Amino acid sequence: MPVTIAYLAVLLIWSTTPLGIIWSSESISPSLAVLLRMIIALILGGIIIKVRHINIPWHRKAYKLYSYSALGIFGGMMCSYLAASYLSSGIMSLVFGLSPILSAILAQKILREAKLSIIKQLAMVIAFIGLAIVCSDNINIENSRYIGYIYILFAVFFFSLSGVLVKSVSLAIHPLATTVGSLSFSLPLFLISWFILDGSLSIDEWQSKSVWSTLYLGVFGSLIGFYAYFYVLQKLTASTVTLITLVTPVIAITLGTLFNDEVLNSTLLYGASIILLGLTLYHWGDNIVKRMKKRRQFA
Repeated sequence: MPVTIAYLAVLLIWSTTPLGIIWSSESISPSLAVLLRMIIALILGGIIIKVRHINIPWHRKAYKLYSYSALGIFGGMMCSYLAASYLSSGIMSLVFGLSPILSAILAQKILREAKLSIIKQLAMVIAFIGLAIVCSDNINIENSRYIGYIYILFAVFFFSLSGVLVKSVSLAIHPLATTVGSLSFSLPLFLISWFILDGSLSIDEWQSKSVWSTLYLGVFGSLIGFYAYFYVLQKLTASTVTLITLVTPVIAITLGTLFNDEVLNSTLLYGASIILLGLTLYHWGDNIVKRMKKRRQFA
């Protein structure tokens, strides 16, 4: 697969996933929609593994890797689907854009990574101010939208925590093997959650938009997107890959406005701009400062 195509695939899939989650949950209960999505991904992944003769290790260290990955899959996806009943796809994508910042905080605590620079700390404050502005226009007790923010923040937390914990496991295996192994570990959790939260099929109530959205997320969102992301991560620089987290919220907000009649007001635009400014400063602020210092030295 050409790197350019893989990069564009990740951009498109990550940008459309929030809207796909909302559409798939319109006539299918959230817990069942995400369960079906994972079943589709696991079945297709298992077939590809079999056809391509990719080895899936089953030993103690691999179990640890799959468990850590399953934490992000289950916690991140389940909370995202529950949040979809309260929030727009654009806001969901914006909040998920903060995952690199939260990951850095967790990595500092768990992996004992170096302390964040002043620039990064300032960027974090700016990004969270932007989030507060976005939330201020949507939170009130009457419409219960605050519940959606709680769910999506938990989703980002589990996703970020999972990524940090995975880094602590030094095991080089095929990305698709990791995907199938992690889905195998997380699927029972999705099944139990569906049984507790819903427990019914109600197939006669399913609408075609929800069915097609679930199929799309199962094939592309959970399988192809994950594989393409790891492929891009191996081929491109970290700064180039990081650009994805800055572009996807913009595309997601645009798609939600065009195809789902989501409200795009000045407060959302203002808050989103501040969040993206904070993320940009977080990823490239230190490099910009270093370049400015070098220019002063040679001036």
